[in-house]
Amino acid sequence: MTNRAKSVDIIPVDLLLSAYAGGYFPMSDPGSESVQWYYSDPAAVIPLDKWKIPRSLELIMKKSAWKVTSDRDFPAVISFCSQRFNTWISNTIIRSYINLHQEGFAHSVEVWDKEELVGGLYGVHLGSAFFGESMFHHKTNASKVALAALLYNLSGAGFSLLDIQMMTPVMEQFGAVSISRGRYLQKLRKALDNNCSFTPIDNFAEKFVH
Repeated sequence: MTNRAKSVDIIPVDLLLSAYAGGYFPMSDPGSESVQWYYSDPAAVIPLDKWKIPRSLELIMKKSAWKVTSDRDFPAVISFCSQRFNTWISNTIIRSYINLHQEGFAHSVEVWDKEELVGGLYGVHLGSAFFGESMFHHKTNASKVALAALLYNLSGAGFSLLDIQMMTPVMEQFGAVSISRGRYLQKLRKALDNNCSFTPIDNFAEKFVH
């Protein structure tokens, strides 16, 4: 669901945070810098007490030499996420989320093959909620490795909500479920009442996989 579009150069931090706190998120129409506000109904979440890693991905990670980090290169992650056909990530969105990252409310997870950025994701952190926004991969399964690292990180830090906005077959592999708008808002309110720290992700593959 959405409301009318509005053209802006950058979305203020306070407006972005209040929107997420109310269960809304911004997107731009492909080829446009105008911003529209959306909400998902039903919503899609990955329960942080019931998530799973696909067995095939576990086997891949055990053999991988990739390194996983967080917040090492947020601008590159969101830029790569925008480089797809009919993207909703406009320059306005990019500027707004880089600004949100600089204020400490948006985070990235990066997957590196030596010094090459081969996959990653980014999202917004409020209270004990994390709102996943987008993923990308330049090598097969790299975005899934980023998601696996995020799940371990969030669950270990006590987060209670991982909002993924829309269900996809890939998300289902990690235990994602669809819930009603009303139930989502209840979970969101509870998550906003508790504060969790987004702890750095360093050497995920070395620490957990090997």
